[in-house]
Amino acid sequence: MTSDARDIVVLPDPLHRLTRALFERAGWSARDAGLTADHLVLSNASGHDSHGVGMAPRYLRAAANGTIPRGPSLTTVLDAGALLTLDGGMGLGQVVGFDAMNVAIARAQTLGTAIVALRNTHHLGRIGHWGEQVANAGLVAIHFVNVIGRPALVAPWGGTQARFSTNPICIAFPRPGQPPVVLDFATSRIAHGKTRVAWKRGVPVAEGNLLDRDGTPTRDPSVMWIEPFGALLPFGEHKGFGLGMMCELLAGALGGAGTIPGRTGWDVIDNNMLSILIDPARLGGAEAYARETDRLVDWVYDTPAMDGVDRVRIPGEPEREMRVLRGRDGIPIDPTTWGDILEAAAALGLDEAAVRALAALD
Repeated sequence: MTSDARDIVVLPDPLHRLTRALFERAGWSARDAGLTADHLVLSNASGHDSHGVGMAPRYLRAAANGTIPRGPSLTTVLDAGALLTLDGGMGLGQVVGFDAMNVAIARAQTLGTAIVALRNTHHLGRIGHWGEQVANAGLVAIHFVNVIGRPALVAPWGGTQARFSTNPICIAFPRPGQPPVVLDFATSRIAHGKTRVAWKRGVPVAEGNLLDRDGTPTRDPSVMWIEPFGALLPFGEHKGFGLGMMCELLAGALGGAGTIPGRTGWDVIDNNMLSILIDPARLGGAEAYARETDRLVDWVYDTPAMDGVDRVRIPGEPEREMRVLRGRDGIPIDPTTWGDILEAAAALGLDEAAVRALAALD
């Protein structure tokens, strides 16, 4: 989503300071507020505004309503060596996800692999964040996610009503001495949050992404936010639908977390995630994995570019390039989302002048 002249543009560090302050005032520790700000601001910096600070007012409302507890909430349900089941206690996903991945990393570094079913966690945000955390520890990460705490959003291929959520998949592969290869996408054509961004900006989405409440194709993002709801379409037709259904089974059914039927409230975003971690040096050897990874990346880079494309990029590279641009030029926040942030701040005793000061806008 491109910015326009009405946007409020905030540099990443001041936006982090503001976001951290909001969560501290709402009752989280400095550590947990910092982890949450890390995640949300990095999502914006990466170009994924759908999972950025625009989610903060929703999280803060849920906390005020008693949905999200403050403080430690992660518990162990099953510990069978390389197999772990963890319960997030509906804690803030940006904190629970970080702690759960640290548990998984330690286990995989000891045993060579870990399979972790994380359940009952509030919105885990951008799943690529967890893939990057694992890959930065030198491990391969494979994540499958489902959502059971709100109405269905995505229609099966060939259907006209929603039956799944956006059920993302992430695979992150470390590269010694280089940034990791990070594949992270929703199994819907676009993320649900991107319809929120378009709706807040008052702009249509591209063709081929949405059905209205009658099952007719539409470009109007409000159909995902005003009842009766429409539906997102799966990416890749039957292929995306199939992957979305497997996410539902792997993240929801396999770990005993639950699948989407029967949970239809908007009060909470209840995420479950199955994570598979692998030490790449254990299977084929560290030298072979590093050599073959670099060889493949170089082979892909050597592809002649199409007209209008400067060069071929690998997964994760566009996000890293966007971080450089937004680190220099700032992060655009649309006026409606900025108004939501101001409202959330006011509820915590911060007036607009204090918010603008934290965001270094004055």
